[in-house]
Amino acid sequence: MLRLTRDSIREEQEAWTAAGVELPQFNLEQVAKNTELRPEWIHFGAGNIFRGFVANAHQKLLDNGRADTGIIAAETFDFEMIDKVYKPYDNLTLLVLMNAKGGFQKKIISSITEGIAADKNREEDDRRLKEIFENPSLQMASFTITEKGYSLTGPDGQYLGIVKKDIEGGPEQPLHAMSIVSSLAYKRYLKGAYPMTFVSMDNCSHNGDKLKNGMVTIAKEWAAKGLVEDGFVSYLENEQLITFPLSMIDKITPRPSETVQAALLEQGIGEMDIIVTSKNTYTAPFVNAEISEYLVIEDKFTNGRPALEEAGIIFTDRDTVNKVETMKVTTCLNPLHTALAVSGCLLGYTLIADEMKDDTLRKFVEIIGYREGLPVVVDPGILSPKQFLDEVLTERFANPFIPDTPQRIATDTSQKVGIRFGETIKSYVRREDLDPASLTAVPLAIATWCRYLLGVNDEGEAFTLSPDPLLESLQGHLQGVSLGDKSANIRAILEDEQLFGVHLYGIGLGGKIEGMFLEMLAGPGAVRSTLEKYLK
Repeated sequence: MLRLTRDSIREEQEAWTAAGVELPQFNLEQVAKNTELRPEWIHFGAGNIFRGFVANAHQKLLDNGRADTGIIAAETFDFEMIDKVYKPYDNLTLLVLMNAKGGFQKKIISSITEGIAADKNREEDDRRLKEIFENPSLQMASFTITEKGYSLTGPDGQYLGIVKKDIEGGPEQPLHAMSIVSSLAYKRYLKGAYPMTFVSMDNCSHNGDKLKNGMVTIAKEWAAKGLVEDGFVSYLENEQLITFPLSMIDKITPRPSETVQAALLEQGIGEMDIIVTSKNTYTAPFVNAEISEYLVIEDKFTNGRPALEEAGIIFTDRDTVNKVETMKVTTCLNPLHTALAVSGCLLGYTLIADEMKDDTLRKFVEIIGYREGLPVVVDPGILSPKQFLDEVLTERFANPFIPDTPQRIATDTSQKVGIRFGETIKSYVRREDLDPASLTAVPLAIATWCRYLLGVNDEGEAFTLSPDPLLESLQGHLQGVSLGDKSANIRAILEDEQLFGVHLYGIGLGGKIEGMFLEMLAGPGAVRSTLEKYLK
């Protein structure tokens, strides 16, 4: 039985190749040694998107002799990732790319040379982190720590407890991710104020700005208390030395699949246990992911960077990064996801891929994307919106090996409808040749969301709604509404311009959505029959 270790891939090359696994084409020991002496890239957030996408891109450079140092992975939140997934497997990952037809491509990712827990109690790891940041060779720190990782305040606008503690304690005992990185940047400042770039690769809008705000805010608080030199804030804000580029990332790397685990075992690859950490991270020595991937980065680096454009990553200007994100979030992916999420929950689906086999639901997202979205899409110029949309609908959403659920995607929909549907509506309002009242599938998606908020599926049975910060107030507007109710009123929801970013009644859509909602409320089966009626 093959085991994922450096010794095994060196000594059992033929067996790995026979199992259909692509092996690294570079000297691992030499690259590790180079990285130890002159680190160039550290990444915070040791999870699946990093292992399955970012590290694979760098591996392509190493394989082609276009890089000679690896990536150091650091974890600020879930240290079990390092202890259970990195160290026992010599920092290797078995990447399994899965296409919609069921084909698997397997590859060992070995571009990660070190796995470090950013924990002050681990003296060796702490010493190594400081050493990395004090080295002039360091070009960049990148991040996939989720949007929450950058947030210093709670819903009340006050600093989180952990952040208050960090502000009082200064750079010596940081706990929050932003404080940890700021304290390391301070070490670099003290050593020689060397240049470097901090790149957020998280799937959130204006990610680089969020990262900069987090670090600069912490630095200013420390400076105000005399815990760091005043020059440190100026260092972080000096774009000749430190930059925080924007980026747009898009790749689905879901939880480890038991189907993939069983297939690997059958091919003679052992010890591929699925691990759930005490912080509820689902992980494994392997990462299963879709083939499609996009990473667009603002090309604003102060101390050099890897030639990642040779691995398919796009470098461009800030405006184009914003346009790519707008294309994806307002037209070519996210609106379709939300429409499938709320309709799928109502119609009893638990997999997005299964919804794509439903002719009505497929037609629903095709109309939102092609007929109603593309006429007003923001075209970034470096990617074709139509080709992107084609890939989303034919390959990505339809892939049965990407176990993505409508229930997961329906989370926080109140925070998303304004961007995912409101932006298309606003574009129709702005254009003299288009009439927002002519839209059908977009208002139908909003009506479906309102019907979803009732928490009763199309068979008349109660179901659990996905978490949403506005759930209580939204459901309050539906108090007493039940199936068959002909006078139910959702005007209070539709009039909320904070939700939709537009006055739906003033542009002829409010009444249209109300009518669709009432039709969906007629009784069991009414959701499906209403969708079929309007999508003919």
